[in-house]
Amino acid sequence: QVQLVESGGGSVQAGGSLRLSCVASGRSFSSYAMGWFRQAPGKEREFVATITWNGGSTYYADSVKGRFTISRNIAKNTMYLQMNSLKPEDTAVYYCAARPYGVLRRPTEADYWGQGTQVTVSS
Repeated sequence: QVQLVESGGGSVQAGGSLRLSCVASGRSFSSYAMGWFRQAPGKEREFVATITWNGGSTYYADSVKGRFTISRNIAKNTMYLQMNSLKPEDTAVYYCAARPYGVLRRPTEADYWGQGTQVTVSS
């Protein structure tokens, strides 16, 4: 059974940092594009960042560019999201997702989802 499990969420003050992890199990994700999405209360799920299957390319939402960094360790089947200079508007449940090859920029493109991890940024 394929599983994506996020961890690393929590509560921080504005300007702080968090590092999210997403561990994939049940199959090798070495040929999968992976990404992070987030959903705030009352809002639609939105794209945050994506990384290609080999880690060669990364893409970010404008709202997080320059503050967040996505990376992956293929051997460990793990993806990361380093979040710096956090703002209250970054508060949301963060989800990791995966799809075969390509990139992952829309929720409808994902084949697999994690259960989400809460990130709360206070001012």
